[in-house]
Amino acid sequence: MAAHRLLERLARRQAGAWCRTALVRATGLQDAVDAAVRELGRPGPADLALVFAAASFASDLPRLLPLLQTRLRAEHWLGCLGGGVVGTGADGTPHELEQEAALSITLLHLPETELHPFVLKPGELPDLDGPAEAWQSQVGCSSEGQHSMLLLVDPGCPGINDLISGLDYAYPEAVKVGGLAAAHSAAHGALLAGSGVQQGAVGCLLSGRWGLDAVVAQGCKPIGPVLEVVQAQRNVVLEVSEGSRRRTPVAALQAILSELSPREREQVRHALFLGVGQNSFSLEQPETQAFLVRNLIGVDPRNGAVAVAERMRVGQQVQFQLRDGDTSRSELCELLDAQAVRQREPLAALLFACLGRGQGLHGCADGDVTPCRQRFTTAPIAGAFCQGEIGPVAGSTHLHGYTASWGFVVPKR
Repeated sequence: MAAHRLLERLARRQAGAWCRTALVRATGLQDAVDAAVRELGRPGPADLALVFAAASFASDLPRLLPLLQTRLRAEHWLGCLGGGVVGTGADGTPHELEQEAALSITLLHLPETELHPFVLKPGELPDLDGPAEAWQSQVGCSSEGQHSMLLLVDPGCPGINDLISGLDYAYPEAVKVGGLAAAHSAAHGALLAGSGVQQGAVGCLLSGRWGLDAVVAQGCKPIGPVLEVVQAQRNVVLEVSEGSRRRTPVAALQAILSELSPREREQVRHALFLGVGQNSFSLEQPETQAFLVRNLIGVDPRNGAVAVAERMRVGQQVQFQLRDGDTSRSELCELLDAQAVRQREPLAALLFACLGRGQGLHGCADGDVTPCRQRFTTAPIAGAFCQGEIGPVAGSTHLHGYTASWGFVVPKR
C-alpha cells in the first residue's frame, strides 16, 4: 500500500501538479500571515490560492489578501471567513480549529487546467426563467467541456437558493462544492476574491485535467418506513400514506416511536429531521432513493401536519431521520471508503463543514478530518466551518445544514 501511494505521488509530481498548505494560530493578522508564509516556504507560482480565515479576523479582512499577495505568488485568489478553519499543519496532521484565531492557506498548481474565477454581485443575478447563457456570461465561461466549481457565498446574499439553482441551470454537469461564509458585524463582506473583499458570491470554475469529486455527508439515519406525500401546501405536509393506509405525519411518527429504543426516542426530541426523496416519485425501489435531509420547523397539533424547510409536492417520498455523532461518523466513513475506491489519493481535500458539527456533534476534536486522513494518508486537507454547506445530492446542488461537504481535487483525464 505504501509503495502504491508513493507511486501515485511521484506520478502527480511528474505531471507537475502540487499542493502546499499552511495552518497557523495567531491572534494578530500580521503574525498569522508571517507564520503562514514561513510554513509554506518558497513554492513556485500557484494557479489558485485558497484562504480561509477565522471570524475573529473579520475587521482586518480587507488587509489579508494584500498582505499575502506581496509575499506569495498565485494567479487566482479565493476564500472566505469561517466560523472556524480547517487546515493541515507543518507535520502533515489536519485539524479543525473551531474557536481559535487561525488562518488556513492552500496553494494549488494544476497544469492543463483552465481556471475561471468569478464574482456574482448581490441583486444582479439573471432571471431563472431566462436563457442559461445569461448565467454563463456572468461566470465568464461557456458550459462546453467538463467542469467543476468551487462556490462561496456571503450569508447576507439574497436569493441563495436561486443562485445555486441558476448555476445548476447554467452548468448542469458541473460538480459544485462550497459553503456560506461566517456572519460578522463589520461593514464589508465575508468573501475573498481577486485582491480584496467581496459580497454576493465568489467562485472558480475548473476545466481540464483537474477537477473535483464531491462527497456530501448529511449525517442522518432513517427511522420508520418510506412514506408518500398525499396532501401538501407549500412547505407543509398534511397527509402521508404507507401503502393503502393514509394518516397525518404526526400519527405516522407516533407509530414509529413505538419501535425505537429509549435512546432513539430521546433523540427524536431534539435531533429529528425529514428526508425528502430526490430520485423519483415511485415507491417501487425505496432502497435506491436519495434523500435530502431537511429541518422540521414546526408541528400543528390540531391537524397533525408538519412544516419542512423545503417546498413539498404531492407524490414525493419522505422518511423521518435522526442525527447523532455515531451515525454521522459511520455515514462519513462509508462515503469516504467509496471515494477511496474511485480515487485512491487526491491531490487535496477541501472540507466545508457545518458549525453544528465539530466537537459539538462528534464529542471530540477533528471528527471529520480524522476519518479522511485514515483513508487518504498524504492529501492536505483544508476548508472552513460554514453557516450552510453546498454540495450535490442525486445530481442537483443544494444548500445543506449540519453537513460535511467535501471536494476532492482529482485528475479528470
